Amino acid sequence: MTQPLHDLPQPIVDAEIDDVPPPRPPAFNPVMLVIGMILVGLNLRPALSSVAPVLGALRGDTGLGASAAGLLTTLPVLCLGLFAPLAPRLARRWGAERTAFAILLLLAAGLVLRALLGPVALFVGTAIAGASIGIIGVLLPGIVKRDFPHHPGTMTGLYTMALCLGAAVAAGATEPLRLAFDGHWQPALAFWALPAVLAAALWLPQLRRADQGHHRQGFDVVGLWRCPLAWQVTFYMGLQSSLAYCVFGWLPSILVDRGLTPVAAGWVMSVSVLVQLVTALGGPWAATRARDQRLVIAVMLVLTWAGLLGCLFAPLSQLWPWAIVLGLGQGGTFSVALTLIVLRARDPHVAAHLSGMAQGVGYTLAALGPFAVGVIHDVSGSWTPLGVFFTVLSVAALVAGLGAGRNRYVAARTVERAG
Repeated sequence: MTQPLHDLPQPIVDAEIDDVPPPRPPAFNPVMLVIGMILVGLNLRPALSSVAPVLGALRGDTGLGASAAGLLTTLPVLCLGLFAPLAPRLARRWGAERTAFAILLLLAAGLVLRALLGPVALFVGTAIAGASIGIIGVLLPGIVKRDFPHHPGTMTGLYTMALCLGAAVAAGATEPLRLAFDGHWQPALAFWALPAVLAAALWLPQLRRADQGHHRQGFDVVGLWRCPLAWQVTFYMGLQSSLAYCVFGWLPSILVDRGLTPVAAGWVMSVSVLVQLVTALGGPWAATRARDQRLVIAVMLVLTWAGLLGCLFAPLSQLWPWAIVLGLGQGGTFSVALTLIVLRARDPHVAAHLSGMAQGVGYTLAALGPFAVGVIHDVSGSWTPLGVFFTVLSVAALVAGLGAGRNRYVAARTVERAG
């Protein structure tokens, strides 16, 4: 049973929403916080988008097969889902600012580890980086809600732009970095630890005002996991994310096998990700002004599907328009997925729990996509069957999205926590 939607809640989900928030800490400098948040956001995608441009060289040096490479590209996405639920617990214990600082340093350590200490460390460091991104990605919206309650849309837009820019820069620059390092992929991947350290350094002023975690009351949300609409939101989040991480993990390799140089393939993915800025901002705007979100979801998924098939099968001379179509579609599918979490929740407590469900389960589901691409290529020896695979994922995402996009609230309610 779902409930009709009447009023829109605040479009930000708080990582610590299950507790009554304390007053804003002293020494609040909004400019430094905005700069810090943008730099943190820039570091939440390079770990995911930097491997694919050098995957050929990496496989040549390590002997990884396509299935193992698929596991390498899947692992950080899996960790996004598995470790995201830790964020509220860490924030309540240590404060969101302290947790974000520590996890940024952990992210930098994982990026170095995956590049410099052998094949086993490659997978361990990748897992650490994915877990770090999953935790920080849940923390930042809560900080926005607390410190910028009157400008949630602007701050969310800046955060989304930082995510896209970080992904695009890493996709386009990693292969040139490898060439600059005499063809060695290890320092090219390790390089992305430097922006994480810089972000941590500029985050230091926030530690002086870190929340001490003294909360006074708690709430529970009941009925969410039994609600079909909540599962539709979750499956839509997971399936559209699966398509996105297939692109992050494999698009450059596909294009290299089709005849592009590694540098050109990296730039194609970089531009495609950069174009996502348009619909990352425009998708939620259109979604919140329509009667429901079904049409916007359908349009974005059709663009994504068409762009994927164009990158697989269109002549190379026509590749750039299809890469742009792909970016427009994927920017919208992701931003609308985040918007649905808010629109389908009646209050911020339900929104926080729906966010945890959609991201935790959804990203775990999304991790199967890049792994499946590697297995399909290993078994078939060709990229051609991916046309069918991407079509199946797109149709499944559309089915879930048409359910999630209805003008309804999830059937869940907030109750005061006992004791």
